[in-house]
Amino acid sequence: MVKLHCESLPEKLLIPAFVYFFFMLYPPAWVRDTRHSTAGAAGGCMLVRSEALERAGGLEATRDALIDDCSLARLLKRHGGRLWIGLTDQSQGLRRYETFSDIERMVSRTAFNQLKHSSLLLLCTIAGMVITYLAPPLLLLCGSRQAFFIGAAAWAAMTVTYSTMVRYYRLNPAWALAMPLAALFYLGATMHSAVKYWNGSGGDWKGRVQDVQDPHITETPLC
Repeated sequence: MVKLHCESLPEKLLIPAFVYFFFMLYPPAWVRDTRHSTAGAAGGCMLVRSEALERAGGLEATRDALIDDCSLARLLKRHGGRLWIGLTDQSQGLRRYETFSDIERMVSRTAFNQLKHSSLLLLCTIAGMVITYLAPPLLLLCGSRQAFFIGAAAWAAMTVTYSTMVRYYRLNPAWALAMPLAALFYLGATMHSAVKYWNGSGGDWKGRVQDVQDPHITETPLC
């Protein structure tokens, strides 16, 4: 994965968190393990052996995929390919995210697709994000000593784990304390992704709608 641009205020708050969440979804050890079905890739910099690509059906096999890099990784692994993904300082991302809306559009384009357009998975994601990242700081305000210490311990734990990514981007260590704010942003972007899909504008990119709801699906959206 190329080292993403991280200089503006939105980038400092949200880009390290984006990479942090990416590796929670695609743990590198699971990606490497040929016995594990998890397959991930980062489209900014991918190297693939030509024979492995041909065996998986070539780029044509992912032409309709919204998240094409991870779709290609799944195909390669399914056809016996071995994968590796990791961080680097040698390849730098050139795309800048100067505003919060730039990052929100990037996330909302694919987030609900990542959840397989499932309302149940969306609800589970909301519950998991709220419990893991938003509840700890809220517990500090409950007035109960027990709730305060539970919230403080949980916030400290997430700060410690997230601080590794903050250090990787060479930011002030205090940015690690902002994980709840970053999580709230990404939760909102994920919910917006679902709303856009249900409204028929999912996967919008450069004026094109790429994630359209199947008219044969009768699931009632929860919104």
